[in-house]
Amino acid sequence: MSTFASNIHPIAPAAPPVRHGIVGQSTAMQRLFAQMERIGPYFRTALITGETGTGKELVARALHMLSPAANGPFVVCNASAIVETLFESELFGHVKGAFTGAMADRVGLFEAAHNGTLFLDEIGEMPPSTQTKLLRVLQHHEVQRVGSSQARKVELRIVAATNRDLRSLASTGHFRQDLYYRISMVEIHLPPLRSRMEDLPLLAWHFLARYTQEYRKNIRDIAPEVFTMLQKHAWPGNVREFEHVLGNAVMQADSDTLRPEYLPPLHHAAPSLHGASSGRLLRLHDVAVQHVRHVLESCEGNKLRAAEALGISRSTLYRMLQSHLASNDLDLTF
Repeated sequence: MSTFASNIHPIAPAAPPVRHGIVGQSTAMQRLFAQMERIGPYFRTALITGETGTGKELVARALHMLSPAANGPFVVCNASAIVETLFESELFGHVKGAFTGAMADRVGLFEAAHNGTLFLDEIGEMPPSTQTKLLRVLQHHEVQRVGSSQARKVELRIVAATNRDLRSLASTGHFRQDLYYRISMVEIHLPPLRSRMEDLPLLAWHFLARYTQEYRKNIRDIAPEVFTMLQKHAWPGNVREFEHVLGNAVMQADSDTLRPEYLPPLHHAAPSLHGASSGRLLRLHDVAVQHVRHVLESCEGNKLRAAEALGISRSTLYRMLQSHLASNDLDLTF
């Protein structure tokens, strides 16, 4: 694990450096900011990649604000949260009577983002049929509401994001290759928190300020031991996990200094690759089961947080749980 950079100390800055709404001044973040500023005024489509919790939506919003469409709407679509049968209606809208329950005309997300930016989060979860229609929108700049024969022109920018390897999915036929090339004309990769640990003190002070205000606490300092503990953690959930930890600690604190006892449990060690007592090497399947159990326990059974920490969608986690429970690999009683 990397140590704090010599020019950054865990003391309260006058104001944590925030650039385009994002905290960070490490080399990796400076490269990210420079790339965003170069492409912001020009991009039509962009793909943001990175682990869960690295801040892909923040980067998408920053690109929107750097673009000529900054005064237009910024519309978010979380592909992993939409039921497959409702994808087309959500994205393209529908007309009254198009299907059972369509009681009135509805504007889809593409039309809602007209003259602005549509952020397609977790695009790797998008069904193949919807991928085909998305490609048509990108090619012809028009949408057709479900149940309508009328095409409607739309002018917008598309920012897609994923924590999956879309290139591999495209090469194996699990994601449309032509769509991948269309959305990845500009690709931005977000570094995980563990690779920019020199930003950790800045993030700590940033979230401390946010949550002391939100919870109306009078916390003015962070004990050095807190930074030591935070630095030892691997942060599989990245900045999102870090924010949860700091928010929880501020909520628990009852003094003017944030101390180690206020932090929720942080599990620093990864699951062992050996059996507990036999010393035998475990199968890859067994290691996966151990790690899923470990993360779920760390997240106190919260499956959404566990999925974020594991870097997978909720639907993928549910499939894993169903598979493991069916084979009695995973005993979960939360």
